[in-house]
Parts: sequence; C-alpha cells; structure tokens
Amino acid sequence: MRVGTKAIKDGLRAAPLSLKSKPARKAMAPSANWTKGIAIGAAGPRRYWLYKPPGMRRNEALPLLVMLHGCGQDAEALAASSRMNTIAARERFFVLYPEQDRLSNVQGCWNWYDTRTGRAQAEANSISAAIEQICLTQAVDRNRVALAGISAGAGMAVLLATHHPERFRAIAMHSGIAPGVAHSSASAIKAMFGQSVTTSPLPAVAADVRLPALLVIHGAADHVVAPGNGAEAALRWGERVGASAGKPRRVQRGARYAATITDYRKSGRLVATLCAVERLGHAWSGGASGQPFSDPRGPDASRMIWTFIARQFARTAD
Repeated sequence: MRVGTKAIKDGLRAAPLSLKSKPARKAMAPSANWTKGIAIGAAGPRRYWLYKPPGMRRNEALPLLVMLHGCGQDAEALAASSRMNTIAARERFFVLYPEQDRLSNVQGCWNWYDTRTGRAQAEANSISAAIEQICLTQAVDRNRVALAGISAGAGMAVLLATHHPERFRAIAMHSGIAPGVAHSSASAIKAMFGQSVTTSPLPAVAADVRLPALLVIHGAADHVVAPGNGAEAALRWGERVGASAGKPRRVQRGARYAATITDYRKSGRLVATLCAVERLGHAWSGGASGQPFSDPRGPDASRMIWTFIARQFARTAD
C-alpha cells in the first residue's frame, strides 16, 4: 500500500478531530448487493458497507468475512483494491467492511495499539457491534465468520481475535504488527520500524476453545511496517498453543513475486501460516491494477485469504 510512512505515523499520533470538522468522503454507489449502514458500539457509531452475493436462496446461511482497511483507506478503497467482492460473488459469502471515523483518527487508522487507554478495545467493540448487527439482519452462518485486515486493519483484526477467539474461525493479517507488541503510539511506531519493544503475554486460550488459524501475508520489501513483524505475528500466535514451525518452502506462480511459506502446526493441526512475499512493499499483494493501495505483481492475496479461510470453515466440525 503506497501510504507514506509519515501519514501512518501521523495517524498513530493523531488526536480525534473536532466534532465540527466535516471530513471529505468519497461518493458511494449503493445497490441491492452493496449497501451501507451504521452500527453503534462502545466507541460510538461506525459506518459499514456490506457486500451480499446475488441470488440468495431461501433458508440459505452463508459465511461472513469481515475486512478491515488500513490507514488512508476506507471501505470503498479496500473493496476496490482487494476485489474481494468478486470472489464473494463466485464463492458465495458476505463481506462486511467496517469503516473508521475520521473524527476518531485523522488518517482513518484503526487505533488498534491504544490498549492502555481502552480506545482500542472500544473500537473493537464497535466492530463487534457491526458484526452482530449483520448476523442478526442477514442470513449469516455464525459458525463461519472470519476476519482479514491490512496494516492498521490487520492490527485491529488480530486484537479482536486475540480476546475473542471463540467468535472466529480464521484470521488474515496483511502487512500488520504482531499482537501484544504495541500499547501506545510510541511502541507502535517502534514496532513499525523493526525496533525491539517489550511484548506482553497473550491471553490464555480456554481448553474448550480452538484458536482460530492465522494467515500472515507480509512484503519482504515493506518499508512502512518492517517485515520482521509478519514473522513475529505468526510465531507469537503459534506459541499460544505450542505450535512448531515447519520447513519453509518457496513458491512462485508465473511472473508474480515469489513467496516463502512457513506453517506452524500443533499435533498436525495448522495454527498459523506465514507468507513472506519477495519484492512486495506495503501494498495489497495481487491487488487491482491502477489502485493506490495495490501491487498487482504480487501473488493474489485475496484468493489466498479466501482459500485459507474456506479450509478452516470446512474443518468446523472436526
């Protein structure tokens, strides 16, 4: 994602805007399959956009994928960059895009790192409220709900799944920072640049809860969020249940960037996968051409994410 380092740092440090401010918004184009709404949680109201696959059948319950945008983005930008709605139409699942309010962060960043003040938890609560609203009003299969996010959205996605692992079957982090690493804007900025920070232990996983599988996608040439953050995210997630790393394998499809894949397993069960993409910067890998938040030369992150999530859904009854 070609959002400058300065913009992200400004977003991390930003105080909420005055309530008199009127941040500019892109015009949206609602349709029968692309609708907008508002959910109210602990952080106040948050807009969201929902993609609903065409041809819903009576008594049909479909999976839900929640997509969280990064700094400098909104729901429309992430939908355009990732093209996840195209996959949703083909594979038949809902896509929910919660949207950060510019009154809460001038750069549109989710305040995932601000756990000491409780602002991060409040925003997570508002996202949870949007998820619950969709589950109540749409034909969603509650046993097949997953999260994905990029940059600040990745940090918020893993925060949600860290504290409520029972609610999600899978999580995907694209270009984000490991859970438990940052608790303030200062520690988040240090982590972004790959500087050592004090980490906190992640909450224990209850014996009757299965930790949702985590997919981490990170560019090896990311100069905004240091690549080591991706490796640490997969490692820390695996450590929660004592998973061990397997042998890395290098893969490449055609002329797209190559990637090194490392799986973390516990007793044969996949707990986390790290996909380190060569030559990829801070961008949605394989994203739409011409979009400011995409690098179409990378492997298709959207297809990887859905394939990974669908496999976890298929194992729901295991």
